[in-house]
Amino acid sequence: MTVITGHTDLILDGTKINWHLDRVRAWERGERIAPITIDMALTRTCNYACEFCYAMLQENIRKVINRKVIFDFLDDCAEIGVKGVSFVSDGESTISSVFVDAVRHGAEIGLSMAVGTNGFVLTKRRLEEVLPYLTYLRINISAGERKRYAEIMGVKESWFDRVCQNIRDMVAIKRRDGLPVTIGMQMVLMPQYADQILPLARLGKELRPDYLIIKHCSDSEDGDLGVDYDGYAGLYDMLHQAEAQSDDGYQVSVKWSKIKSKGARDYQRCYGAPFILQLSGSGLVAPCGMLFNERYKKFHMGNICERRFKDIWASDTYWRVMNYLASPEFNAQKMCGSLCLQHKVNEALDAHKKGQIDLRPPKGAPPEHLNFI
Repeated sequence: MTVITGHTDLILDGTKINWHLDRVRAWERGERIAPITIDMALTRTCNYACEFCYAMLQENIRKVINRKVIFDFLDDCAEIGVKGVSFVSDGESTISSVFVDAVRHGAEIGLSMAVGTNGFVLTKRRLEEVLPYLTYLRINISAGERKRYAEIMGVKESWFDRVCQNIRDMVAIKRRDGLPVTIGMQMVLMPQYADQILPLARLGKELRPDYLIIKHCSDSEDGDLGVDYDGYAGLYDMLHQAEAQSDDGYQVSVKWSKIKSKGARDYQRCYGAPFILQLSGSGLVAPCGMLFNERYKKFHMGNICERRFKDIWASDTYWRVMNYLASPEFNAQKMCGSLCLQHKVNEALDAHKKGQIDLRPPKGAPPEHLNFI
């Protein structure tokens, strides 16, 4: 049996579930646990048109998350025991009118707050407002050159320059004020973007975020995005060259475990959703982003624009869905898209349930971003 105890590095290709064993033990006892992490958007709207975007496959009935809705939601999260809320999911949260207030309010009531963004509207003035309240800020940028950036991300070439300047500004503000926020860049890699791997790694070395993560592209169970998972194998040498750009203050990491898996899972049950939940920018509460679309309505558990989150979470509907995902009636290998947000948590919990690994209390200091599992 393998014993998982953990380490203190910045974990970019793994899970921190074993730092939350109190929640795992409560789950094993059959208790109704609060999510550790919630990944959500504040809107379904986006100002980009990225080729690799999964959000176009997630359309559902749109409602508006206003200031009262998000404040009530964050208050409910703090009350029931949620630890971290990341504004990522299926829309560009930074363009919501409630973005800055939501980040600040969540941090002030004790939640760890984070955001994944294209970074376009995060100019210096807005960065001054939100950086002190964030655990991490991650910029989605899948090219290191202006022309290819415009092609891949569906915007004007000049937008590349603005985003690069915004990254320079956030790095400068962090250093000036000694902020603990982690600043990252993320490349969603499809094999046809291979020409941008090294230019982006070098760009990151110039801009000086804390890290660049190069990750796979998730696809639906029907393969709607057409991701060629076999095509990643031919990029390994180039990806190793990108990682070699790392230095003392800049880490380039490849999500090797997912890139090498070719989109396959070795588990059938979904145990991770109660620990890491997702919400759509429409306010929809569902186990994961792959189930946002209206075609999966039987998995939809409520909408925070219509009902308080703590009441949705406590409902029989919520737990009926969660229990179904963890039951023999559900098979993630056949009924899910590829390599979801919950994948690494699912791997760990599935192996733990099967007795293949033993989740033990970790030794040493906890890793960064502890509440984003």
